[in-house]
Amino acid sequence: MSKTIKFGLKNVHYAIVTETTTSGTTTSSYGTVKPWPGAVSLSMQASQDKTVFRADDSDYYVSYGEGQYTGTLETALIPEELKKDLGWIKEDDNGVAVESSEDYKITKYVALLFEFNNDEKASRHVFYKTSFSRADIAGQTTGEGGTIEPQTETVNITAVPRADADRFIHAETGSSTGTTTYNNWYSTVYVPTFTPGG
Repeated sequence: MSKTIKFGLKNVHYAIVTETTTSGTTTSSYGTVKPWPGAVSLSMQASQDKTVFRADDSDYYVSYGEGQYTGTLETALIPEELKKDLGWIKEDDNGVAVESSEDYKITKYVALLFEFNNDEKASRHVFYKTSFSRADIAGQTTGEGGTIEPQTETVNITAVPRADADRFIHAETGSSTGTTTYNNWYSTVYVPTFTPGG
């Protein structure tokens, strides 16, 4: 039976992407898959550049760009380990996290993994090459009587095709996904395989 509804967000994980180029060919590899706890919401919008050449009173040639996704991830807190992995912060001799503009000159990419619940089995996803903006620094005082309302942090996300020849952007489990692949989704970053001629 196929899925009919979707709800909930959980099991957000990330893995640092390393790109190696040899003789003009780029290969992506992925580091350890690490949890990103406290996910609140995720929204990713697909965008495609469309170029239309008009001739003979018609759309004579239509070309679509490679496409990308942009969106936001709202989370309880951005993990300190993620900030370190991305080079956003580094600790000084006293364990104080320090930001420097020098550290933002090199963009590090991550594979972003997560899942949505549904009426059958949760669908698991991966974006193969994403970058994040820094979150704003914000907070507010406690409410009347000392009541506390949790504050969240939000990062802007851009997901683009990975640099490999396959140009993979996103993958998602479905009704035909094998048990081993599904259960190992957060062990390593899943990379699709295709039987030649299949």
